[in-house]
Amino acid sequence: MDNNKSIVITGTSTGIGRACALYLDKLGYTVYACVRKLADGDKLEKEASGRLTTVICDVSNTESIQTAAAFVEKETDGNLFGLINNAGIGRGGALEVMPVAEIRKLLEVNVIGLMAVTQAFIPMLRKAKGRLINVGSTSSLLAFAGASAYSASKFAVRAITDSLRLELKPFGVFVILVAPGAVESAIWEKGKTYKEEMRKTVKPEIAELYAPLKKFGDRLNDELKKIPANEVAKTVAKAFSSKKPKRYYMVGNDAKGVAKIARLPKGFLDWIILKRIEKLGK
Repeated sequence: MDNNKSIVITGTSTGIGRACALYLDKLGYTVYACVRKLADGDKLEKEASGRLTTVICDVSNTESIQTAAAFVEKETDGNLFGLINNAGIGRGGALEVMPVAEIRKLLEVNVIGLMAVTQAFIPMLRKAKGRLINVGSTSSLLAFAGASAYSASKFAVRAITDSLRLELKPFGVFVILVAPGAVESAIWEKGKTYKEEMRKTVKPEIAELYAPLKKFGDRLNDELKKIPANEVAKTVAKAFSSKKPKRYYMVGNDAKGVAKIARLPKGFLDWIILKRIEKLGK
C-alpha cells in the first residue's frame, strides 16, 4: 500500500462524502470512508474497489473518533495523505423558533465534531506532510436571514480552516476550504422534514410574524439549481493533486456568485437581501 495516498473522509453515507469516496477510489487513492451505520458502509463498499474501507465513526462521539483514528493509524503506519471533513447536518429557521437542543446538535456535529476529528488525525497528516480539506458552503461566506445557526457553523468552519492553515503550514500540511453551492444530496429532504416538524411547534402568532421569511426560504429552496455531488468530488481531487492548492475552492455558479456578492458593502448587501425577502415572501 502507498500510505501517502491514504485519505479519510467523514460523512460518506450520502451526498458529497459518498461522491468523494467513490471518485477518489476510482483515481487510485486508498480511501477510509467514515459512516455511522454498518448498513451504509456495506452499500458503499459494494460500489467501490477493494482499496476502499469503511470505518464506523460518529463525529459527535469522542470514543468513536478515537477508535477510528487508531484503526487508520495502524493501517497506514501513521502516514495519512488526506483528511476530508465533510460530515454535517442542516438546520434552518428563524432563531426565535429554533429549539436550543437542535442548535446544540448542529454545532456539535458541524463544528465540534470537525475539530475533534481533525485533532485526532493531525499527527498522521503531519507525518505525511498531507492535506486537510474542510467542506464548507455558501453559508461560509454569506449569512442569510433564517439561517443564523447553520451559517454560524459554516462561518466557524471557514475560521477553523484559516487558523489551521497557519498552524500546520510549518509542518508542510496544506489546509483547504471547499465551498460548494447547492448540491444534490439527502440533506435537502432531511432539512425539509426537520422544518415541517419544527413548524408544528411554533405558536400561530409567531408563525404569522415570520410568514414572509418562511415563504422566502421555501421559494428560494425551490429555485436552487443543485449540481451533482460529483462536481465537488472533482474539485476535491484537484485540491489533492495540485502542487500548490488554492486556499479556497468555490464549486458551482451560485457559490462563485455568492463569493462576489459577499464582498459588497454591508449596508448595500443588507438592502439587497431584504428586498429579495420582500419579493419572494409575498
